[in-house]
Amino acid sequence: MPIITIFGSTFGDDEAVAKSVADAMGYAYVSRELFIAASQRYGIPEAKLNDIVEKEPHWWQRWVENLRPYRVALQAAMCEVAERGNVVYYGHIGHGLLPGIRHVLKVLLLAPMQFRIEQVRARQGFDAARARRHIDHVDKAHSRRLMALFGTDWREPGQYALILNMAQMSPAAACRLIVEGAKLEQYQPTAASEQDLRDLSLGARVQAALALSPALRGLMINVEAKGGVVTLSGFLRAPATEQEIRGLVESVPGVSEIRTDFVTVPSRALRAQ
Repeated sequence: MPIITIFGSTFGDDEAVAKSVADAMGYAYVSRELFIAASQRYGIPEAKLNDIVEKEPHWWQRWVENLRPYRVALQAAMCEVAERGNVVYYGHIGHGLLPGIRHVLKVLLLAPMQFRIEQVRARQGFDAARARRHIDHVDKAHSRRLMALFGTDWREPGQYALILNMAQMSPAAACRLIVEGAKLEQYQPTAASEQDLRDLSLGARVQAALALSPALRGLMINVEAKGGVVTLSGFLRAPATEQEIRGLVESVPGVSEIRTDFVTVPSRALRAQ
């Protein structure tokens, strides 16, 4: 059965729908605990991941802060969960963490603005004007966050396999549609798609190890993983030796062979680029 990611944007029963899908399919339900796992495994403060995933930094922080270490740590954690299979992820970044994997059913729950306003008014006691401002604020935060992490807007429909208008159905009906969609042949794992997931997971673990290494995090190293073979390429400063990189990558579980295609250039030349 497929991995299911659900992005909820209605301010209504989205989380309840996701939990109902997990219950109906006998799947594990994953949400915030993914960030906790990433912080524990990769040594990133949980509060920092929460800021990136849930809050809205000032716009200039997007330009001065490198989000790559946090993205690769989240992707590595998501891949580890996905490799175990039978999982429903509910949140706002899961659909971007498993690119190119055929057996991921990506779902977007949406609704017209008036429906969303009524949901916010009912749940938070806002008047209509304040509810609209709140929705606009959250939508913009989601857009900025996902653009910074993945270079995509969450409202782009081509990212999803199934888009449901929650103003036209009950949570139970939405759950049923998602469960039925998960049974379609197009989203069933195959030997090829499972290998793609293993390759993505290994590549993410290697990238996380490199990005979070104090000695190596400043390097832009391209990583490609295929069947346990990891190919590394990019430009190296003289102090950052290939031997150091190899030693770190060899320690990543699942790496059976390392191939490299590095070009060593003086640090001064890198700064000039």
